[in-house]
Amino acid sequence: MADEGNGRPAPERDVILKVENLVKHFPLTQGIVFKKHVGAVKAVEGVSFDLYRGETLGLVGESGCGKSTVAKLLLRLEEATSGSAIYDGKDIFKLPKKELRTLRRNIQIVFQDPYASLNPRMTVGDIVAEPWEIHQGRMGKAERRSRVQDLLARVGLDPDHVNRYPHQFSGGQRQRIGIARALALNPDIIICDEPVSALDVSVQAQVVNLLNALQSDFNLSYIFIAHDLAVVRHISDRVAVMYLGKIMEVGNQDQIYDRPTHPYTQALLSAVPVPDPAVRGERKRMVLTGDVPSPANPPSGCVFRTRCWKAQEKCAEEVPALENRGFDHPSACHFAEIERVVPV
Repeated sequence: MADEGNGRPAPERDVILKVENLVKHFPLTQGIVFKKHVGAVKAVEGVSFDLYRGETLGLVGESGCGKSTVAKLLLRLEEATSGSAIYDGKDIFKLPKKELRTLRRNIQIVFQDPYASLNPRMTVGDIVAEPWEIHQGRMGKAERRSRVQDLLARVGLDPDHVNRYPHQFSGGQRQRIGIARALALNPDIIICDEPVSALDVSVQAQVVNLLNALQSDFNLSYIFIAHDLAVVRHISDRVAVMYLGKIMEVGNQDQIYDRPTHPYTQALLSAVPVPDPAVRGERKRMVLTGDVPSPANPPSGCVFRTRCWKAQEKCAEEVPALENRGFDHPSACHFAEIERVVPV
């Protein structure tokens, strides 16, 4: 894939979703009757990125860094504190409720837990067909069954299992049902929120390969949220690394995995298991000290400085901008430098 040297695909590709300065603060209150505002949990703090048509943007980071909150904000399952997300020329966060239905036709989600996200009292046929009932009205029984069977076949399931219930399928099969449901309305964007983290490793590979194949067939754009860097490398065109509500580094596969410049990215890569003993012996481990700070009281300046071995006085005083610092992709570190860790 062509690249213009800043971690973004070549400019001839269409931007399908443009997110700028996305912020989400959850208020903290005291009191039962007269609630007093005493602070806020800063779950997402100034996140910006572009999603290009037909590409996969990986969003990675530790648990609690704000990845899933970004997904909920883009679907208006949570309301953003501030910022914008432009899709089809409109700001998602300013759409009236009547237009949200159209938005949710075009931006779908695959959830982390393939069992909790499926109604156990509905058959697979009813689950996959439910989006049509909501958005398109009733259709003939024969047409509905045919369309459901086609989608099940597309995701690698037996079309004749339309009358089975979710508990009769394995975890990987249930996730395929969730994917089929997301495809029902031919969306432009699918947000995959940790879609393989609850699955066995062998099944993870099958689901990731399926998502790759469907992307080509349906011209889909993915936001793929995960904490497993090896999985993200297999599916993503570009990767955005998040920490405590902020994006630390953005780049394509080669830039993030072979030429990381942010200390946090380097630490994450150094923690990825490597099966080859020879390679493992050459690895430079970068162990992070201390705990992740509370998003209700983040550090001043760079939010990563309390765990960073490069931190200096400037890091406490000045928030580093996410920008190109003489390398080929942007990084939010005052002292960014390339340090190859280990192949993933």
